[in-house]
Amino acid sequence: MSRAALKFSGLSFRQILLAAFLLIAVLLSGTSVHALLTLERLAAHSRETARDAVRLTENAQLLAERTVAMERSARQFLVLDDPAFRVRYAEAWTQAQGALAALATALPQVPDQVDAWMKESEAAWSVLQTPARRRAAREQPLQDAFARLPQINERLALESKREVERRNNVLLDELERQRALLTAQAIAAIVLAVVLFLGFGAWLSRPLAAIEGAIGRLGENRFDQPVAVHGPADLRRLGQQLDWLRQRLAGLENDKERFLRHISHELKTPLAALCEGVALLEDEVVGPLSANQREVAHILRQNTAALQTQIEDLLRYNAATFDAQHLACEPLDLPALLRQVIDAQRLQWQAAALRVDVEDHLASQASVMADPDKLGIVLGNLLSNAVRFSPHGGTIRFVLAREAGLVCIDCIDQGPGVAAADVARVFEPFYQGQHQPPGARRGSGIGLSIVREYIEAHGGTVRLLSAAPGAHFRIELPDER
Repeated sequence: MSRAALKFSGLSFRQILLAAFLLIAVLLSGTSVHALLTLERLAAHSRETARDAVRLTENAQLLAERTVAMERSARQFLVLDDPAFRVRYAEAWTQAQGALAALATALPQVPDQVDAWMKESEAAWSVLQTPARRRAAREQPLQDAFARLPQINERLALESKREVERRNNVLLDELERQRALLTAQAIAAIVLAVVLFLGFGAWLSRPLAAIEGAIGRLGENRFDQPVAVHGPADLRRLGQQLDWLRQRLAGLENDKERFLRHISHELKTPLAALCEGVALLEDEVVGPLSANQREVAHILRQNTAALQTQIEDLLRYNAATFDAQHLACEPLDLPALLRQVIDAQRLQWQAAALRVDVEDHLASQASVMADPDKLGIVLGNLLSNAVRFSPHGGTIRFVLAREAGLVCIDCIDQGPGVAAADVARVFEPFYQGQHQPPGARRGSGIGLSIVREYIEAHGGTVRLLSAAPGAHFRIELPDER
């Protein structure tokens, strides 16, 4: 066991659940916080890009506007020779240079256009600085300068537009990259959370399954396997308590078996003496009996026989409970086994003028994995129970069929059936229902309980189905063809 497992095993079930919840919550919360920070950073980048685009556009427009103002002021100065227009030119030129400097900073790939713009603007300014008498000869350079400046402005505006597009593309690429990264992180976080959930669930479900299995074995009177639970500390303590309960129940079961063996031995000896004494009385060994005395001897014989049968049934049920845990399964021909059981009880059902029919719908030789002795006892108990409750001259039906991967055995009689108040308890040991055959000695009530013990040991089920009139019992065994 690893150190982490040892640390966790020292915690309780609730503490481990809380730790698992916090671990998964921290994982998902960390992923969410990282996603929020990334989105905030991208939003800030997007805002900065938008502001840069606006500044680039504004500076390009300002440069164009100031260039037009420069040209207008220069032409007015040449016509009117008013120094105020030259001052206006200088102001417009200063503003244009500021816009040009901002563009040069934002557009490092346009130094040639910036130098050309400065060269042409300085050429125009030198013309304006020329004395009036020489100014007319230099008007052509001024015209050429203002013809080239708009072209330079257009190129700068185009470069500004391209720069804006480039930055937008960079932003879009970054957004796509971050989207893919966040998607991968979200998927990884979800997968990791699921893995943690399944891991903790599997780790915690094992001790719960062990506890469930131990309780099931205790309920089935299987006390031979120790209860070992690994996992959280409180579940381990519960496993230890269950193992103590197993040992306690096993001891009680052994005490019960010893008591039954002892009491049966202690009862059989005086009961045998009683039976022998009653037989001597009925044989008039000690002298002739009057009619009343013979009737008393007959009552004694009936009750001693009933008591002997009940003791034997008690021992038989105790042995059946033990034998159900030790099966010797082998492939069986079910129809052949059923015919053997019917033939073995032929005298009983013929004495009551009954008819036993077998409806074989298996369409082939049915081979089931079962213990032949135990399954034979099951079929024999069902048949004897049906014989006991069937009316004189009635019919008992056995139906063999396959349904949904199961081999079904139905036993149907025409007797009084099972009272509604007895349905829930008909398979309990020593329970006798309300509908008893008239004049018959009451049974021990263990036949159907032995049927259930043996069938459940084979992994099957036995049920009482609704039928009118009569009783309808169905056995379902796994079809292992």
